[in-house]
Amino acid sequence: MDYFDHNATTPVDERVLEAMQPYFRHQFGNPSSLHQYGRLARSAIDQARHQVAELVNVSPSQVIFTSGGTEANNLAVQGSIAANPACRKVLFSSIEHASILSQAGVLEQLGCQVSRLPVEATGLLSVNALEKIVQADADENVLISIMTVNNETGVIQDIASLSRRIRKKHEHAVIHSDASQAAGKMSLDFAHLGVDMLTLSAHKMYGPKGAGALILSHGCQLEPVLWGGGHERGWRPGTENVPAIVGFGMAAQLAMDELQVNRQRLQRLQTLFENSLRENIPDAQIFSDKAPRVPSTSCFSIPRIHGEAMVMQLDQHGFAVSSGSACESGTDEPSHVLTAMGVDPDIALGAVRVSFGVYQSESDIDRFCDTLVREVRNLRCSDMAF
Repeated sequence: MDYFDHNATTPVDERVLEAMQPYFRHQFGNPSSLHQYGRLARSAIDQARHQVAELVNVSPSQVIFTSGGTEANNLAVQGSIAANPACRKVLFSSIEHASILSQAGVLEQLGCQVSRLPVEATGLLSVNALEKIVQADADENVLISIMTVNNETGVIQDIASLSRRIRKKHEHAVIHSDASQAAGKMSLDFAHLGVDMLTLSAHKMYGPKGAGALILSHGCQLEPVLWGGGHERGWRPGTENVPAIVGFGMAAQLAMDELQVNRQRLQRLQTLFENSLRENIPDAQIFSDKAPRVPSTSCFSIPRIHGEAMVMQLDQHGFAVSSGSACESGTDEPSHVLTAMGVDPDIALGAVRVSFGVYQSESDIDRFCDTLVREVRNLRCSDMAF
């Protein structure tokens, strides 16, 4: 099976798995225990916290481990609202992950006004709309969440620039960014981004599922959304998933050490694929190809071909791709990301997302492109086209 769905999840790096192994059986202690087993587990978590902190250039005390990006996003939004009762205005970009957008209903029940920030046709946030909305709410406490890299199109938002613009209009705004799809694909410096909170996820960067982190600025006000013991300095109760956290730490270390070589490799694969797509299927539309993107992602649509049909056909030939976000697959509605970008619904329903991995080669791309071209011809000659 040829895997081209790395935005959904990545395989665990062998070095990550090796680092995790001892903590399943031999060093299995509870990190809260005072005996030697517990101290060894606590030391492993401390090391992982340092590794994750280095990835985004913060101190270890700013790292809160969670069960993944979804929990980190919920903690960021709901925890921030709980800690700031006067905050009744929340702004999300219209292309956020479901773990952000799905919180709107809960926030509205709490008395918050939730608004979605529009994006341009390129997938970049509308700066003019952002400034107008923020200026209008300059006298209110406001929480703003804008993802660093979109999981469907790969578009990179200039979070540092957006944060500066927001601060000029609204000095006390609380800013969060979901960087789950950015880590390991681009350099991340928390202070430079200018945000108060940043979300990370291990399984998007060749680490294990079940581990993530919320990075906090010093002095950021936050309340827990889960209740129990005093783990993670009271912000996230529950016995820590030591093997996953250790794996997260190793994945973060590898992502930092190998960023440039991996980025160059992914850029070659993306360029090769998109050049082949344009040459062999001239009417294919590559979304956001004029915007800054991470090199791991190509999202495209082919007229008269339904995205789900293409996914199933490619799967039968041993290629795993996605018709959008893995968290929202199986719906009959066009992607909310492409809809927000103003893409025609019929074109949006044809969307296919290909996301490359660092273990793939140019020959993998060649084989995939050959199969894709052949299946497009087959689908267009069948009753599966529309």
